[in-house]
Amino acid sequence: QVQLVESGGGLVQAGGSLRLSCAASGRTFSPLNMGWFRQAPGNEREFVVAISRGGGFTSYADPVKGRFTVSRDNAKNTVYLQMNSLKPEDTAVYYCAADLVRYPVGIGSDYWGQGTQVTVSS
Repeated sequence: QVQLVESGGGLVQAGGSLRLSCAASGRTFSPLNMGWFRQAPGNEREFVVAISRGGGFTSYADPVKGRFTVSRDNAKNTVYLQMNSLKPEDTAVYYCAADLVRYPVGIGSDYWGQGTQVTVSS
């Protein structure tokens, strides 16, 4: 089993930045492909970004390209999401996901965190 715990969410004004973290525990982190998803009220959960187990491959959803950056530190068992130039439409609960096999990670990922709220005010 893998436990994922997100942190770093909060309230920020449009144009501001936040850095989300997702700490993994329960098994070796380095073999895990990781990703971030988000879900706004009334919407389905949507893909944001993925990073491969070694960090060599990344994949971004079009709405966040050029503004969000994913990274990972396998020594710290943590994946990060740096979010810049935030917009009100980025408001959502952000979830971390992990998958042992699939890349990019998808809705059917093996493991999920509990989510962290990001609210961007206009």
